[in-house]
Amino acid sequence: MSAAIRVILIDDQELVRTGFRMILDGQPDIEVVGEAGDGLRGVETAERLRPDVAVMDIRMPILDGIAATRRIVRDGRAPETRVLVLTTFDADENVIEALRAGASGFLLKDVTPSDFAAAIRTIAAGEALLAPTVTRRLLDRFADRLPPINEERHAALRELTDRELEVLKLVGRGLSNREIADQLVLAETTVKTHVSHLFDKLELRDRAGAVVLAYEAGLIRPGSIEA
Repeated sequence: MSAAIRVILIDDQELVRTGFRMILDGQPDIEVVGEAGDGLRGVETAERLRPDVAVMDIRMPILDGIAATRRIVRDGRAPETRVLVLTTFDADENVIEALRAGASGFLLKDVTPSDFAAAIRTIAAGEALLAPTVTRRLLDRFADRLPPINEERHAALRELTDRELEVLKLVGRGLSNREIADQLVLAETTVKTHVSHLFDKLELRDRAGAVVLAYEAGLIRPGSIEA
């Protein structure tokens, strides 16, 4: 039997943390190993416990969820931990900032218990949980505020093969490996190989980062994708 997915809950509302814990305690493959009531304690808890997944609220005192995510992921305080952002708003500019900070995806707080547990498993498995339609709508709305990618990223993009660049554009549109395989008439294993190679070349952790990069690089134009 594989080890349980280790999770910490970071939210300034104790009632919310209690509810999430009750949901996850009922899952045989998930274990809540810690909690924190603000972003700073969340970073410290992640660094100390090194969980598989940190469930992160955005709006918190002392240190907000965006800054906390950046410290955990980008600053390497707990580099193996993946962050799942929870928000009350599905059109919140802060969600995009959280994705840019290194979050692996986001959910709305009114998510069903079964979908919440499934999201934990998805994030822990190294996949991104993007709610693609919502993510694309957010990126379309705020794309003009995204900073351009730096020269290092431009150089890395130029190292991609034509096929890898094509796959990146489709990942940026929110397509799964299976959907990409169908569209390009390739085997799914081939697509996985292309995704792995382009992630290595671009130093991406997951698909969430790939979607944001595709917008930042101008590979996806705002309004060009139907929801």
